[in-house]
Amino acid sequence: MTIVTSEEIAQFRSKLSSYPEAMKALDVIEDCEGDLEDAAISLAIQAGQQPQRDNSEWLDALARKCRAVICQKEFRQELLGGSYSSVFRYLLETPLLPKILVAPVLMYVASKGVNSFCEPLELRSN
Repeated sequence: MTIVTSEEIAQFRSKLSSYPEAMKALDVIEDCEGDLEDAAISLAIQAGQQPQRDNSEWLDALARKCRAVICQKEFRQELLGGSYSSVFRYLLETPLLPKILVAPVLMYVASKGVNSFCEPLELRSN
């Protein structure tokens, strides 16, 4: 279970305030008391998806599906600097996941640590 604090939610709110998809997702995360997995499952169902795994496995798999994008050098540097807008905007335009799930995925990556999340790609490139 991945729990984010109200402060982390507020930080994402301020940085992604111009994206209605992010605001809706953050409302659901707040309603789920910061439980990212529960919120992501709820949002997925609203988006017409049928998650077939346990909550924690499903969100992790969804994030891993976006790993190659999230871990691109320019996006990774921005995420490490606490900026989410560019990668959020990019993921909104890809078919990798429903728009409503971009914010929970980015929060999940941030909570796991960007460098730790991207490490498997570095291991493959060596």
